[in-house]
Parts: sequence; structure tokens; C-alpha cells
Amino acid sequence: MKKLWDFGWGLYKKHEEGINYLIFGFLAFVLNYILYFIFADTIAMHYMAATGLSWVLTVVFAYWTNRTFVFKSQNKDKKSVAAEFAAFIGARVATELLELGLMYLMVDMMAINDKVSKLVCQVLVILANYVLSKIWIFKDKREK
Repeated sequence: MKKLWDFGWGLYKKHEEGINYLIFGFLAFVLNYILYFIFADTIAMHYMAATGLSWVLTVVFAYWTNRTFVFKSQNKDKKSVAAEFAAFIGARVATELLELGLMYLMVDMMAINDKVSKLVCQVLVILANYVLSKIWIFKDKREK
């Protein structure tokens, strides 16, 4: 049993960043989707407003988890954290615009169910967010 544990732990440590991103990305996805359903179905918001509001709340969660558990940012001073947060928000705004555009295209133009469209959009957004976070926002500062 110890060998299995050691193998699993070694595999996790080797791919820790990617695994943590998948875990916290999945949690952000679930949070976003739950909030979307609450806003769109329970409160009966328009799907675009529900998409936007669920995004705002999810971004705060995503920044904290990405900074703390995924990319383990070492930025401590206010200026560095502010620049990191601004870059994170900028990237997330770009992917949210992508999501809103795709939601409009799929729901209004192609008449695809909004829940199915939301699922497709979330997969694309999660992938885009990882790439942007990895190569731009939480890039190892030693590489600069």
C-alpha cells in the first residue's frame, strides 16, 4: 500500500500545478454553473446578465485559488500583487467577452439550449484561462 501511495504522491508532485488547476478550475466551473442556474432560473435573470454576474463572483474565487494553490505566487508587496491582480482581471475579462460572444452566437444565432451552450463555453474558457495564467499572469518571475 505504501508503494501505491508513494507512486500516487510522486505522480501528483510531478504534475502538481496541472492537477491543482484542474481541481480548482473544476470548483470554479461548478461555482459558476451553480450561480448561473440560480440567477437564470431562480431569480429569472436574462441569460447574459446571469452569465456576467456569475462570472464576477467566480473570478474572485479563481484569483485566490490560482494565486494560492495553483501557481503559488510569491508576490507579497502591494505593487506586485496589484499588477498580478490587474493582469488576472484583464485576462478574465477577455475570456468573459469570449464567453459572452459564444453564448450569443450559440443561444441567439444557432438556437442551442443555453445550459448546453454554457457548458461548452466553460470548457473553452477554462482552457484559455489556464494558458493565459501560465504564460502571462503567474509566469515565474525569474524568467523575465
